[in-house]
Amino acid sequence: MAKYTEREILEMIEDEDVKFIRLQFVDLFGMLKNIAVTAGQMEKALAGRCRVEGFHITGMNELGHRQIFLKPDLDTFAILPWRPQQGKVARFLCDLTDRQGNLLKDSPRYILRRVLEDAKQDGYHIDLYPECEFFLFQTDEEGKPTTETGEMAGYLDVAPLDGGENARRDMILTLEEMGFEIKSSHHENAPAQHEVDFKPSRGVKVADQVVTFRSTVRTVAQRHGLHATFMPKPRTDLPGSAMSLNIAVFRDGKNIFTDPEAPDRMSQEAHGFIAGLLEHMNGITAISNPVVNSYKRLKARFYAPTERFWSVEDYHAPILVTEGENREICVEWKLPDGAANPYLTIAAAVAAGLDGMRQKKEVLPVEEKAGALPGTLKEAVAAFAEDSFLRNAVGQNYASMYIHEKQKEWERYAKEVTDWEMREYLHKF
Repeated sequence: MAKYTEREILEMIEDEDVKFIRLQFVDLFGMLKNIAVTAGQMEKALAGRCRVEGFHITGMNELGHRQIFLKPDLDTFAILPWRPQQGKVARFLCDLTDRQGNLLKDSPRYILRRVLEDAKQDGYHIDLYPECEFFLFQTDEEGKPTTETGEMAGYLDVAPLDGGENARRDMILTLEEMGFEIKSSHHENAPAQHEVDFKPSRGVKVADQVVTFRSTVRTVAQRHGLHATFMPKPRTDLPGSAMSLNIAVFRDGKNIFTDPEAPDRMSQEAHGFIAGLLEHMNGITAISNPVVNSYKRLKARFYAPTERFWSVEDYHAPILVTEGENREICVEWKLPDGAANPYLTIAAAVAAGLDGMRQKKEVLPVEEKAGALPGTLKEAVAAFAEDSFLRNAVGQNYASMYIHEKQKEWERYAKEVTDWEMREYLHKF
């Protein structure tokens, strides 16, 4: 059942003195985009008749989407708390359609919805909650971001050691005003690094929350004179930032990962889900860790995963099995980072895990290594290209476009003369 009707939204826009509405959407790589319309254009907008030019958006032209129409998801309507109290600004997240109103099958939001609908057909409902890490760095005199911080705070430290505490508190209060349910927040291991954990939720809403969260965090940080970055590895000497996903599968209201009679309390379904995720993890890495910088984080330091295995206590594992409320089993997938497209990342992980469950795949013994994770974006993209199951899960057309664009990204990086090379070689040769 929809949260709001069109009539209720139009009434709220009038009652709250909303003057501008942002029609937001994510592009093929998870970047948030928008157009803004005035309140007088809302009937046209709600009918899905607002258009953007696809040939200006990376990958869309290659997929044949030259003109794209935005269909607002009524459940995502929110008034932005940081905007003026008079002449307020609201937003929707939108689905992408063609001129006839048909959903674009290459849209990441559509891909995730399709995977979750497939799961629902088998009676499965997926509980997910992300744990998002980010840095709050200082800006220079011109307001440009730096990677500097004046603090020396560490894990769970408080003010005055935690120099970002006030900004983080404002972020949480702003998010709650927008309808978020936040489980907790704290200072992380590195100076200026923070983590915010969501409460469990279901459906496309989880990915919607991640993209809204990132935008909100950066906006609030800017108001505090700080720059928030979700870049996977902004500094060589500090840990990187992850976007861990906690996953549990329910059927008939019951967590089917839990078997109280099993020695490890884990059901066959839990073992199968982990087996499927491990089997396809190298290919998924191209999605969950989608940029060159992602692989600077995935090195044998700072508890970052480098090998495929699962554990109940080793924080180097990309899959950590935990117990939640009432000792129910949950799979914490620690591989994704802050650059990941949350729609595709969740879709790929759920599809791979459910395939392992459906096929009743046997999981490797706990702590046993299944091999190394990709060490570069080039290796990850090659693994994705070789994984026919994953390509089908996200759609062959989308997969081909994604592989092509990521190969081009790697080639641009490979041609670049870096600062490290200049420091290392300029004086030697």
